[in-house]
Amino acid sequence: MTMFKITAIPALNDNYIWAIHNDSVAFVVDPGETEPVLEFLAANQLALTGILCTHRHHDHIGGIAKLRAVYNVPVYGRCHPGNPHISHDLQGGEQLKLDAFGLSFDIIAVPGHLDDHIAYYASAGSGILFCGDVLFGAGCGKSFEGTVAQLYDSLKKLSELPDATLMYCAHEYTASNLRFAAICDPDNPAVQQRISDTRELRAANLSTVPSTMQMEKATNPFLRYNDADIIKVLQQRGLTDTSGQAVFTALRLWRDKF
Repeated sequence: MTMFKITAIPALNDNYIWAIHNDSVAFVVDPGETEPVLEFLAANQLALTGILCTHRHHDHIGGIAKLRAVYNVPVYGRCHPGNPHISHDLQGGEQLKLDAFGLSFDIIAVPGHLDDHIAYYASAGSGILFCGDVLFGAGCGKSFEGTVAQLYDSLKKLSELPDATLMYCAHEYTASNLRFAAICDPDNPAVQQRISDTRELRAANLSTVPSTMQMEKATNPFLRYNDADIIKVLQQRGLTDTSGQAVFTALRLWRDKF
């Protein structure tokens, strides 16, 4: 069995660039900055062999041009005029094999944050998901393009992945997202437990990512739009339509102003 590791490379204010690597080569996911990647590669004596993009926001692609000046490697993602770096276009529905790591990713189209957003899912081990800015620890991305309905559909799709799937998102937002979760899901003991665990991790300067899909389904309000307690809180705020999409939309609008 091919062995690989996934390592977080902290970048910018609160971004994670994910490195998938073995003892000799690495792929990186969403390199928003160049220097931390070059330092990581040098420290571990690794050669960069490819780049995966989830979407075109600058804090996800800002390091690509300089990295490719050093390592002329393929860049996988959805082609878009705002992301000139893509060499291999992925629309969703494809499979991407990374033979060096024995990994095969299903490409999932997840619009709603940006139109060009895709996620990478591999069933290896417990399951691995690189979801960029669509799903976060206890939260989800803002809807900048497309509709909140698309974002709802995208998250619904990801929530159907196996519970044990490790969710690698691109930002350390868990603590601030949990502050919102505590308000809209106040009687959920799993949220209180995660707040306490997150506080401990951050105090020790440790990452709260990856989490599992099981953890997200237990504590992330944006995957709990069918929960009676959350619906009740929203009804007190004037919600009348209790369909999943309406509940999700109300949560997203509330979070935008929170």
